[in-house]
Amino acid sequence: MRSIINISLPKALDAAVDKEVQRGKYASKSEFFRTVLKQWLEERQVIAEIQESRAEIRAGKGIILRSLADLE
Repeated sequence: MRSIINISLPKALDAAVDKEVQRGKYASKSEFFRTVLKQWLEERQVIAEIQESRAEIRAGKGIILRSLADLE
């Protein structure tokens, strides 16, 4: 099930979105915003994983690989 939302954009941002749709990169403004939101969520997940890895390294749980041979 989908939800319908309305957003307000400044003219410059609206024009930028329209331009991307007109270029054929997206079928519609809705597709543009779905793609942007998915990318944003993926980036947040990657950032969380990096922060978790950094915490593990600080806690002494990680190792630093100097080469691929260190994986063995």
